Amino acid sequence: MAFVDYQKKGNIAVITINRLDRLNALGHDVTEGIKESCRKYEDDEEARVAILTGTGRTFSAGADIKEFGKPMIIVEAYNAIEAVKKPVIAAVNGFALGGGTEIAIACDFIYASENAKFGQPEINLGVIPGFGGTQRLPRLIGTNMAKELIFTGKMISGAEALQIGLANKVVPLEQLMEEVLKTAKEIAAKGRVALREAKQAVNRGMDVDLINGCRIEIDAFAVSFASPDAKEGTAAFVEKRKAEFKGKLKG
Repeated sequence: MAFVDYQKKGNIAVITINRLDRLNALGHDVTEGIKESCRKYEDDEEARVAILTGTGRTFSAGADIKEFGKPMIIVEAYNAIEAVKKPVIAAVNGFALGGGTEIAIACDFIYASENAKFGQPEINLGVIPGFGGTQRLPRLIGTNMAKELIFTGKMISGAEALQIGLANKVVPLEQLMEEVLKTAKEIAAKGRVALREAKQAVNRGMDVDLINGCRIEIDAFAVSFASPDAKEGTAAFVEKRKAEFKGKLKG
């Protein structure tokens, strides 16, 4: 796929934006590559967790300004990431600005390198974030902090991102993929149905009140409880052994 690589490390899929000449900017080809990678990951029964990252020392410099005047379908890439039923972790290896921050927060959570830079600089161009920044960012870090970043257009460091809850962990660049893979493997060892239902319950619950959110949770719990992995998990607990989750999402 042009400008986006899809590779496998065991049962971990690694999706890499690879457009160094444009600082991994999000143009039409990159958007299509991300969408196709998400479809491939969703259909890949072996892949249990995906990592989204960028080539070099840039995660993504944001939307390709040269394509601003063309029909923009970049938002479809963000929606595709969020719609994937399996976990997606962002490994932010450098600059993640504008659309770069927005694509990172469309993932389930973020690990960042110490040299990472986040920001929503669209205000400096006389526009506002257009790919979820005004919606996902406040849900993640709170309304006031999101407004400050959006209104000022300033960049913040990986350390500041960690402090405000934008990033889950910050490590030296050379340790980033090692740390992300460690967490991805830990998640991949869990039951697939439980992971899917947990992700859907959290995402759907964010859009409703607490009572309806708890109803969503009850329904998701029932689905996970009926899965073969739930039987294995409870049996392993009773038998005091490590669970071996082999259940599938399909069939």
